[in-house]
Parts: sequence; C-alpha cells; structure tokens
Amino acid sequence: MRANAEREVERTRYAAALAQRQYNRVDPDNRLVAAELERRWESALMEARAAEAALAEQSAQQPTAPLAMGKAFTGKVVALAGRLPQIWADPATTDAHRKSLLRCLVDKVVLDRTSERALVRIVWRGGAVTDLDVKMRVTAIAKLARGGEMRARLLDLAKEGRPDNEIARLLTEEGHGSANCADMVLPVTVQRIRLAEGIKAPPSRRRWEHDPGFLSTTELAAKLGIPVNWLYVQIKKKRLLIEPQPTGAYLFPDTSVVLDGVQNLRNHVIGELDLRICQPDNGGGINMGDRWKELTGAIRAGRNALKRLDK
Repeated sequence: MRANAEREVERTRYAAALAQRQYNRVDPDNRLVAAELERRWESALMEARAAEAALAEQSAQQPTAPLAMGKAFTGKVVALAGRLPQIWADPATTDAHRKSLLRCLVDKVVLDRTSERALVRIVWRGGAVTDLDVKMRVTAIAKLARGGEMRARLLDLAKEGRPDNEIARLLTEEGHGSANCADMVLPVTVQRIRLAEGIKAPPSRRRWEHDPGFLSTTELAAKLGIPVNWLYVQIKKKRLLIEPQPTGAYLFPDTSVVLDGVQNLRNHVIGELDLRICQPDNGGGINMGDRWKELTGAIRAGRNALKRLDK
C-alpha cells in the first residue's frame, strides 16, 4: 500500500510539473488557451497535494522502526563529511544534487536585508551557526543609506568651484561611495549629479603660475624675440644647461645677465650656457656662487669680442 501511495505522489508531481511547463510556454496574448492551461495546472497541483496528504497519513498509521546504523555505515558517513567540498565542486554534481545536499544540511536561513547589505544567518542541522555580511549591488544614489547626505555635500562643493576629481576624492575620504562602487566615489558620479543640477564645471587652469622674478620658456622666447623651439633644442643638445622644475617646466631668472647670456648663445658668441647655478632654491631666491661669477665673466668677454668685431 505504501509503495502504491509513493508512486501516486510521483505521478501527480510529474503531472503538475508538466502542466506548469505548458502554462509557461503559452503566449500571454492567447488568453483562452492560457486560462485553460492555468486551470489544468491548478487541478494537477490539487491532485499532487491530495496524494502527498494520503502518503503522510498512511506513514503516520504505519510508523517505521528507526534504521540501525552499524559501525561500518557510521564510518562511511564520517568519511563522506570530509569529502563534501570535493563532491560540491565535482562537475558531475548537478545543481539539483547540490540543492538536495543543502536541504539535508541546513535547518533554516534568517535574512535581514537593507538597501546596501544583507545579513544572513545560516542555522545548520547540527546546531552550528554561520553569519554572513553580504554587500548588495545598489543601482541608484537615492538607495544609499547616506545618499541624500552625499548629494547635498557634493552640490555644495560643486558650487564652490571645486573640480570633479577633487570632489570625488573629498567624498571618498568622508566615507561615501558611488552606487555601483561602495569603496569610493567616482568622478563620473560627481559629473552626472552636477550636470543634472545645471552646475557648470570650473574653468581649468591653463597658465602655469610661478615666481614673478623668473620667466618660462615661452616668456623668455617672447622677450628675446627668438623661437621657443630653439630653446628646447639647445636644452636637448646640452648647450643650454638648466634643471627642470618638479612640474617638468623650465624657469629662467629675469635678469640682464641671463638674458644677455641666452642672446650670446643664440648669436654663437658662446658655445654653452650653464644656468644650473641660478635655479630657485627652497627659499625662492637665487644660488650665487663661483660658477655664476665665471658665467658673468664669460658674458663680458663675449661683449668685448663683439665690440672688437664691430671695429
């Protein structure tokens, strides 16, 4: 009798699953067919529940004796427990087998979910408990726990004229994150919110600010009326010796001695000009030494040579 009841449960479950597949395949626009298939599915589910209830009632009337486990069987169970990770990762293990395995091992799962994370507590059948803190993928700033606070702070910084990269860095330091990147605020997030509020980006700094007592390469070329590329060629060929600044640019002292020296190099009066002794020091001044005196003497000698040529 019990075997017949189990076969009836299996048959009705298969019929219910078949009716469900037929219902899922139907075109929703064909309402008459969809309604009939839905009715058949519900009828099959009712038959399956009735068969399961009959089996449960029969099992209650005929309790089975507990299965005696010998030492050999107990040893196999213990050995199988150590191979669970290997069995789980085995390609031959299907998802259905994995689900069945979990049903045997897990007693219940408690889920506490917020907009940004999910706290999961797994209670195993042996009584052990596993707590997991899972970060959830957030797709909108409004769903972040501090989304409103970050948005207000972002707009305040944008109205102050801060660039997007700087705003993103400040917000990240304050513990904020983008919707799809919880660890940091992306500059594209700042740009998107700023443009949505109609705030324009601050103008970029195109001019390099430096000490007014010095000239940049472009400014020196304009002041002497020489091509700026000529200066870079002389620096590259080590005829004009000068140390670059940390930014990579070059600064020339705006003095008559340096201007005359560059002009004499341009006129081939001297073959080399060393300005490394007159670079800005940490105090913003000029390092004056014996080489500077030598340079001044060489420039004076060049002037005298030009005067003799003119005579």
